[in-house]
Amino acid sequence: MHELQTIPCLTDNYVFLLHDPASGETACVDVPDAAPVLAALRERGWRLTDILLTHHHDDHIQGVPELVAATGARVTGAAADAHRLPPLDRAVTPGERFTLCGTEARVIDVSGHTVGHVAYHLPGPALAFTGDSLMALGCGRLFEGTGPMMWDSLCRLRALPPETQICSGHEYTQSNARFALTIEPENPALISRVAAIGAARAEGRPTVPSMLGDELETNPFLRADLRQVKSALAMADAADAEVFGAIRARKDRF
Repeated sequence: MHELQTIPCLTDNYVFLLHDPASGETACVDVPDAAPVLAALRERGWRLTDILLTHHHDDHIQGVPELVAATGARVTGAAADAHRLPPLDRAVTPGERFTLCGTEARVIDVSGHTVGHVAYHLPGPALAFTGDSLMALGCGRLFEGTGPMMWDSLCRLRALPPETQICSGHEYTQSNARFALTIEPENPALISRVAAIGAARAEGRPTVPSMLGDELETNPFLRADLRQVKSALAMADAADAEVFGAIRARKDRF
């Protein structure tokens, strides 16, 4: 059984550590800051073997050189982004599969927040490391990509099994929840989830990872094709990607 640890970094970033007790291998997803990762590894007695990168933004990669120097871990990232990532030992492309911590990992193109952003889906332990694409009750801002591009990316993630844990890169969930209520204020699953999120944060607990099934029921960015969401936005006849774009634009102004 794989072990997953959520490690807070910087102000609101998260690193994920995935450990395979059978092989002793440990992977780290994104490196905002090396120090908390090294501390977590020491505390658990784990040896870091792999670093996975989702995209090129500094708050996801700036700790890589220090972490590599300390551990010698192999760095994996998107071939399309290799020119703006730290040096890669393994450059991967969407659709590619490789072995990570004794289990299969699949690379998914989730461009939108950036072009070349990838997610890593591990079907065995039912995990998806999504960086700043699909987030708990949200999605990343469109810094480089387009609305239709991000909608396509979210649809790829939406098609994963609902029991998949979505391991996203930030603690933005309470703000995302407040916004989601402006889109579907009467959604009972959302109302219940907002209360649970408030309780978790009051106790200092992370709200990620989140279950994809919960995102499907509550995340407005995954629900842009639903009749009730389109009606709430007075966009009943609009294309799905257009509705998604309208929701993203509202969130940008929120």
